[in-house]
Amino acid sequence: MSTPSQLVAPVAAPSRVPPEIERLFQGSLLMLIITGFVTLASTGKLDFLSVFFTSLALLFRAYLLFTGRNWRIEDRFATYIGVLYIVVYLADFFFISGSFVTASVHLVLFGMVMKLFSVQRERDHVYLAILAFLEVLSAAVLTVDTVFLVAFGVFTLTAVITFMTMEMRRSALAATGVAGSTASSTRGWDRLEIAVSKTGVAIVTGIALFGFGIFFALPRLSYGYLSRLTQQSGLVSGFSDNVTLGEIGRIQQSSQVAMHIKVEGDTTGAYQFKLRGTALVNFDGKRWSNPPHNVEVFQTASTGAYNLDTSLRRTPRELLAAARSKRHNLIHYRVMMEPIGTNVLFLITRPELLIGRFREIAVDVENNVQNLDNGRIASEYGGYSDLAEPTAQELREASGVMPAGMGRYLNADGLDPRIAELAQQVAGRAATPYAKAAALQRYLSSRYSYTLDLGTEKPADPIANFLFVRKRGHCEYFASSLAIMLRQVGVPSRIVTGFRGGEYNSVSGSYIIRGSDAHSWVEAYIPGAGWTTFDPTPAADPFVVTGWRRAELYLDAMREFWREWIVNYDFNHQQTLTVSTVARTRMNFDKARLWAARRYNRIMHWARHTNAAMEKDPQAAGTRAVLIAAGVLLLLNLRHIVRLVRRANIARNPRSAPQSAASIWYERMLRFAARKGFRHTPAQTPTEFAVSITDPSLRDAVSRFSTFYERARFGDSAEDAAALPELFREVQQSK
Repeated sequence: MSTPSQLVAPVAAPSRVPPEIERLFQGSLLMLIITGFVTLASTGKLDFLSVFFTSLALLFRAYLLFTGRNWRIEDRFATYIGVLYIVVYLADFFFISGSFVTASVHLVLFGMVMKLFSVQRERDHVYLAILAFLEVLSAAVLTVDTVFLVAFGVFTLTAVITFMTMEMRRSALAATGVAGSTASSTRGWDRLEIAVSKTGVAIVTGIALFGFGIFFALPRLSYGYLSRLTQQSGLVSGFSDNVTLGEIGRIQQSSQVAMHIKVEGDTTGAYQFKLRGTALVNFDGKRWSNPPHNVEVFQTASTGAYNLDTSLRRTPRELLAAARSKRHNLIHYRVMMEPIGTNVLFLITRPELLIGRFREIAVDVENNVQNLDNGRIASEYGGYSDLAEPTAQELREASGVMPAGMGRYLNADGLDPRIAELAQQVAGRAATPYAKAAALQRYLSSRYSYTLDLGTEKPADPIANFLFVRKRGHCEYFASSLAIMLRQVGVPSRIVTGFRGGEYNSVSGSYIIRGSDAHSWVEAYIPGAGWTTFDPTPAADPFVVTGWRRAELYLDAMREFWREWIVNYDFNHQQTLTVSTVARTRMNFDKARLWAARRYNRIMHWARHTNAAMEKDPQAAGTRAVLIAAGVLLLLNLRHIVRLVRRANIARNPRSAPQSAASIWYERMLRFAARKGFRHTPAQTPTEFAVSITDPSLRDAVSRFSTFYERARFGDSAEDAAALPELFREVQQSK
């Protein structure tokens, strides 16, 4: 890590601390604080004011270090401000943010800024480092994204360098004498900075390698002890037992990733499915809700499979065996949830089997599936769903008796009477429940348009306003209108909130489900066919993948890998990884053994062929052997030959590389002098060697040669280098 020397001017440095160490310490400590704050800000969960004022304080601190100035808050004022912030913290927790995590993050930022400008004792530096770590810890609670991995890596490197320089500084302060001169050179500062940075990188690399080894080797359980502290996403409100009209529309304006779906055997993105979340029954004109009702609670299953289709009357083990027999239209999929803060389990329509590690799940009379374990978020689970839908002809021919207890699905009291008139008019002479539902669905999807822009006006009757005034809206208004109109013509109905479609990522082989994919549709009860899906919302335009979007898919695949194999890494993943590693190791070993056997057979075949050729024509075989041996020797010495040729070229043309030519000719002169009995020792300079020669004529020639050599070697003089060949001949001719 490189810290600009201008940014690390010592602030009131103790006289016993060398300036280089003080500069590096102050700069690395500031970089540690900045990195911790950037890590926290990169989560995207900080409000604008917190980011703005904290950034302003850090820039001001950097300016003070840059200019070598010192400004700090007096202790008594710092105490007054700290006591005052207790009131601010309580107000933040109860009235402003309403969140313990957010208020605590604000407290950490406030403490960091205050301590940054009130450093007086040596332990204050330790407090600042701890506050920087608390920022990173807060970021870990607020996000699970890969951005945190990069930011945490930089923070770790900065922390190692900071604590190294902190220990160097402490040792200098503990020394009895002055540890270093008060003056420092730029070159000495650079050497110390580079040395400490290299050491820090080496330490962090070792920590990372050792940490990853421990991470993947030690067994673990994914209980998520801090999961309850994470901020809830805006997606939560749209999938509860009380949903106000407009909430799904607000979710659809978000591009936040809610989950990833991976379908077994799907490599082309061929499915366009609906993920069922919550079915709602009661409608008061503005809000859908569910009345209190009994739920069926499933405890932990030994097989990890739960039967969601009780009409089949089979055990989960029997259902799992049937599901794995790959029945027609039955798909097996895996859901990887992002931390959006809901306990609703989203399953593809017509689920038969749920597979996952749950302590307790509940299924209510509307077939809503929820995770009852509040201490553990369902971040990953799987399921089997039957995609087989009855055809239009089968639905038209369906017949049966309406079961008892369907009255609550027909309640439409307190609504505009024009809705009932319109429903009767559209249904017309349709005789069957399916015909009525199909007619109403066609009417809504063809006569009304889709939009997310509903303005700021809130009508007293949103459904009547949609049907008779605005005639534009999003899926909630289409689904709610269809459900209410179905009830007006005697067809039981309920509204369902969930997700539709999604973007297929061919890089990871999974579907990306975002907030913009949130959707509402209707389930109507058709006697003889059961609850049947109807979706009156007009179809959206097909999604086009651009070049930039392709790059985002690679990033999403990396994030998905991070979520699955790092954040959600548990014993199941560990077992999968171990089995996969053992299988691949065995496979690679078998491949290596087969490769070695093939190579051995080829060598033996070549040896037999060579032996036969030598017996048939020894002279030709010997000639080939000599040529091969010469070629091998040439290849082995090719580098040396190239170097010799290059040296010869430089010696012939000294001006092309004066310094290299000077070294070459000086070596030749030393070899000639050695043959005359005068050997050069490593401790001698060229001048000292010339003086040591006892032969006057040779001494004078070597002295002149050494003068030109030094100017060419150390001054890069082309003219002096060009004179060396002639001077060498003079040395050879001296007597």
